[in-house]
Formats: sequence, C-alpha cells, structure tokens
Amino acid sequence: MSAPCRYAARSCARSIRPTNSIRVSTSFIQNTIPSIQRRHESTEAATSPKIVGIVDQISQLTLLETADLVASLKSRLNIPDLPVGGFAAAPAAAPAAAEEADEAAPAAQEKTLFSVKLQAFDAGAKAKIIKEVKSMLGLSLVDSKKFVESAPKMMKESVPKDEAEKIMATMKELGATVTIE
Repeated sequence: MSAPCRYAARSCARSIRPTNSIRVSTSFIQNTIPSIQRRHESTEAATSPKIVGIVDQISQLTLLETADLVASLKSRLNIPDLPVGGFAAAPAAAPAAAEEADEAAPAAQEKTLFSVKLQAFDAGAKAKIIKEVKSMLGLSLVDSKKFVESAPKMMKESVPKDEAEKIMATMKELGATVTIE
C-alpha cells in the first residue's frame, strides 16, 4: 500500500470509530474474567502430606546419596536394570522381565551378561591391541593407547556370552590376556 492510501484508510477508520468508546486492554479482561484452568496447565497435584515430606527429603540429598537410594530401592523392590537404549528398548524388555519373574530360580543360576577385562598384553603386539581396542570401544588413538597401557582394565560390561567369547578370542589372537567375569 502506498503512503496516501494508508493515510486515507486510517482517517476513515477514525471517522467510523465512535469517539466515546473505551479501550480495554486484554490483560485487564484476563484478570477480571475467571479463566478455566486446564489439567495440563496446573502444576499442583493432589498429594498426601506423606508424599510431600518424602519429596522434600529426596530433594535435599546429594547426587551420591540419590544414587545409593536408587540402588537400594532397586534391590529391595526387585527392579531389574534396563539396558542402555532408552525408551525404544523398554517395550521389548517388558516381556523379558515378565518371563524372568516367572523363572526366577533358574535365571539366578545362569549368568547371561559378562564383563570383559584386559589383564595384560605382549609388548610386541601393543600396536595391534591398541588398534583393536580403538575400533572395538570407539575411542580415539590417544585414549586407546592410555587404556591399553593402564591394564588391567575393564573393557566392556554387561556383554552377552557369545560376544564376550568373540572379544576374548580376538584379543588372544593379538597377544593380549583377557578374562571374562
């Protein structure tokens, strides 16, 4: 719109508008008219005083104390550790958890997840072992070198048995001493 057209539009609007009208701000209207509060807009939840007291106590804990609390609650309530993978892995793990609860005694006897630990290595095969650790763990070359030189050190935790045996065989071929725990 050109400037003369805008000026003409404004003057027409002024002439049409009654002069005795009162302009009311929207914030005034919102404050005077009671609004409907939706459930998703509210931050208060109906909780018992017991729950409020527990939340207050937990909020005052340090990070280490909170980690201890979580560990003790998991052990007391028999809550299994979920694999790292977030929400995508949780639905698949739910039926497995139900099966584990049904077969608690046999599952306790069979160990399915193992830890692979690098105990020692041959000095001549150090470069090959560093390269293998770099590709296996996804570390940089410098971090892989520090990792290998700081043996004995845990390579991987919570690994299925077949993968742990494959890692052990690969590392033994290169000249490293690896144990499965």
